[in-house]
Amino acid sequence: MVEYLELIARQFGISAWLVLIMVVWTASWKLVSLWKSARKGSVIWFVILAVFNTMGILPILYIFVFSKMKRCQFKIKKSSKKKSVKKKKK
Repeated sequence: MVEYLELIARQFGISAWLVLIMVVWTASWKLVSLWKSARKGSVIWFVILAVFNTMGILPILYIFVFSKMKRCQFKIKKSSKKKSVKKKKK
C-alpha cells in the first residue's frame, strides 16, 4: 500500500503524505454523504455518490445543499366528484 502511494505521488510530483491526506479527505466525505443518502432513502444520489470520485466536492455539495432539499413527490389528484350509486327500487 505504501509503495502504491509513493508511486502515485512520484507520478504527480507530490509528497506521499499529501496523497494519503487526499485519500483520507475524499473517503471521509464520501462515507458521510453515502450514509446520509442511504438514511434519507435517496437511491439515485447514493449511486451517483458511490460511482463518481470528485475529491470530496460532490459529497460536500450533497451533505450541505442537496440533502436538505425536500424530495419531489408526485401525487395524482383524484377527482373530487363522487360517483352516485343509484339503488334500484322494487
